[in-house]
Amino acid sequence: MRFFNRITLQTPESVELEFTLAGIGNRAYALLIDYIVWALIWIVFLVAWAFLSIQLSDVIESWVGSDSKLQLWLLSIQLLIGFALNVGYFVFFETLWQGQTPGKRYVKIRVIRDDGRPLRLQQATLRALLRPVDDLLFLGVFFIVLGKREKRLGDWVAGTLVIQEEQPVTAASFPMSDQAQPLAELLLENADLSRLLPDDFAVIREYLQRRGGMTANARTELSRKLADRVKEVIALETVPPKVSANVFLEAVYLAYQQQSSD
Repeated sequence: MRFFNRITLQTPESVELEFTLAGIGNRAYALLIDYIVWALIWIVFLVAWAFLSIQLSDVIESWVGSDSKLQLWLLSIQLLIGFALNVGYFVFFETLWQGQTPGKRYVKIRVIRDDGRPLRLQQATLRALLRPVDDLLFLGVFFIVLGKREKRLGDWVAGTLVIQEEQPVTAASFPMSDQAQPLAELLLENADLSRLLPDDFAVIREYLQRRGGMTANARTELSRKLADRVKEVIALETVPPKVSANVFLEAVYLAYQQQSSD
């Protein structure tokens, strides 16, 4: 079994990113934590439901007398809410926390799409719906251990990967323009850099490292695409005039580093 399985993905901007897959040990540890949290939520729900059912039964019985259909309705509602809890736990957290649940966040692993993009509602739902199948007879473990990409059945259907969360803040090993630092300080004040994911930062860093080997046309086109996407992510409406896409990406790189080190 590979303890550190690396994988290279190509983003839609044609930038290659390398990740370390989470591995069966980290995933099992995260799932154990999630099941504990999940069980606590179930206990709270069952206690609250039992109390509500007793109160509701007493009220209805005092109004219309004994009704056998009431218990059937209560059971149906309980099953419906139970299904929502079973699926909704993973869908809610993985969508809200960009591919992480409480367990995954603690273990520092995360779910991403096959193209390196953040997880969305559709993929999170597919993974949650197929989780019982993966848990059945440990089918998920079988697929993860034997597959090169360490995917369970839910990952194959949803088109996702589970990777280790890596902190990509490293010293720049490429030249920076003089305009980048003042613009970085401006971005820290006017942009929401917290919306920039580690994978987004990694794309920027990869581009800045490799731009020297690109043709002028390829560098111009790719930097423009990246800059447009980053501006949208960090909710930046305007950029100072006469600032090129290259300088803007350098400034985002520096601002993200500074914010992460604070």
